[in-house]
Amino acid sequence: MYSPILRKLFNESHHIFVGLQRSQEESASKPKTHQFVSISKNYRSVIRACIEELQHIAGKLFLLFWSLSISILLAVELIWNLCEILFIEAAPAGTLLLHLLDWVQVHNAGVDDEAQELLHSEDPAQHPKFWDVVICYVLQGRIQEARQLLAKQATQKPAASSMFKTMDGLLKKMPVFNPSGNQTLTEFELKWGHWHEECNRHLEDSSFASNSNMETVCKILLGDKDTLLSQKKHLTNWYHFLVTQLLYTHPAVKPQDLQYYAQECMDMFLKNQIEPEPLDSILLAAFKFDILQVIKDCSIALNNWWFVAHLTDLLDHCRLLQSHNLHFGSNLREFLLLEYASGLFTHHSLWQLAVDYFDYCPEFGKAYLELHIERVSLDTERKALKVLRICEQRQMTEQVRSICKIMAKKSLHNNRLGSALSWSIRAKDAGFATLISDRFLEDYCSRGSFSDLELIDNLGTSMLLSDRLTFLGKYCEFHRLYGEKRFTEAAKLLLSLMTARLAPRSFWMTLLTDALPLLEQKKEDDIEITKVELLRLALARNLASAIVQEGSVNAF
Repeated sequence: MYSPILRKLFNESHHIFVGLQRSQEESASKPKTHQFVSISKNYRSVIRACIEELQHIAGKLFLLFWSLSISILLAVELIWNLCEILFIEAAPAGTLLLHLLDWVQVHNAGVDDEAQELLHSEDPAQHPKFWDVVICYVLQGRIQEARQLLAKQATQKPAASSMFKTMDGLLKKMPVFNPSGNQTLTEFELKWGHWHEECNRHLEDSSFASNSNMETVCKILLGDKDTLLSQKKHLTNWYHFLVTQLLYTHPAVKPQDLQYYAQECMDMFLKNQIEPEPLDSILLAAFKFDILQVIKDCSIALNNWWFVAHLTDLLDHCRLLQSHNLHFGSNLREFLLLEYASGLFTHHSLWQLAVDYFDYCPEFGKAYLELHIERVSLDTERKALKVLRICEQRQMTEQVRSICKIMAKKSLHNNRLGSALSWSIRAKDAGFATLISDRFLEDYCSRGSFSDLELIDNLGTSMLLSDRLTFLGKYCEFHRLYGEKRFTEAAKLLLSLMTARLAPRSFWMTLLTDALPLLEQKKEDDIEITKVELLRLALARNLASAIVQEGSVNAF
């Protein structure tokens, strides 16, 4: 499911999805149909690229997994293409059949390989598959290719040149609707009717009786059902049969009439089959313009939510699903996107994609994101920072605090005090900041120096988070002043730390020890010290002496 190639599908379709959402937000005017068709084709191109890459790998490895993935993606591409024609582009009569012909040709391209084999042979006209290829071309409406092949055999059979010329004339004169031309649909139908009568006349006149293959081609041009059904090996499926029959019997079929022809063709083609395959049911639902049934059947038949989530989103933007709301509050689009994004969150490298899908689910998206973001494994600080940035951008305050606390505890457990302090400050957790500050002071007492001194020196207003953190920051400042030989300022700061009683009791002896060298410093004339400060220094000196003599801090 999450192989490297399929991950490309998820990543690239995510880019298309986000682009669609943003274009709708930024666009003031109503989007045009051609824009949605273009987006649909972008999705299909991503599917096609994955299929081709999988086919390349499967050809080398012959693995069942790859074959299954290819068959699923081929079905997805087939369904998506049909939905694009019927729902998104909403092709009208005349144009509709042209699109369906392209659809059949794209998804039944096996004849091209046979044609290449035939054309590269020494004598194409005598190749055993010659007539198979010709008939396949005619069944797919590829008249020009069929004429080119027939011309090769006509040159080798001068005696039958009249028959080949007649067939070539019929194929050449076959009317094809031109959407961009001046011809109306009524004029096209009239012209096509005359051509159809001419084909029937030649068949009745036994113009092709001497060549059974030519006669078969003529019957196909007339849309003879029995003849078409006899070509099942070339048609391969009922929807190919449907399009071929429409081409040669109802080329101006209207969209609303498709369902009747589709049902009839499926019944005729699969008459010995007890129950149609899931793919057959999905395509039939599409021909019936039952969008909801297509989505429902695809959700059941396919093994992931990718297809239904993206197709439904696109159809929703086309305003084709406005009436489909679910009983529990969310609409169909949001429900499917939430399910798809929830699945992405279980993968270690795809969870970030899911965030954008949740963002574009206005009703329940944020709640789902809050639920899933807490389950992301914070393996590294880099990953934790990614998760944190996502939460901060979306004002998810509780999740921000939770992540910071988790990372602070991890850092403390690994004795990385600087990192632990940074995370606790970010979490605004005063209690944990106090605990880490105590660890810093304990570490100083045992080592005689501070680790992460630069971090502590640059705490700024963050030191106000807790009294102990304030003491830690100011005590480090005292050491900096002392190291710079700014003894008076150092003495004032140390005195304020003593009187403020911010230090833990276990640290009092250390403070008094720090005071002794300062009390021995010679006072300069230009240094003004108030009487109160002199008195406090004297008291501190006497207390220090008493403690040293008694040997116990309890005397304080």
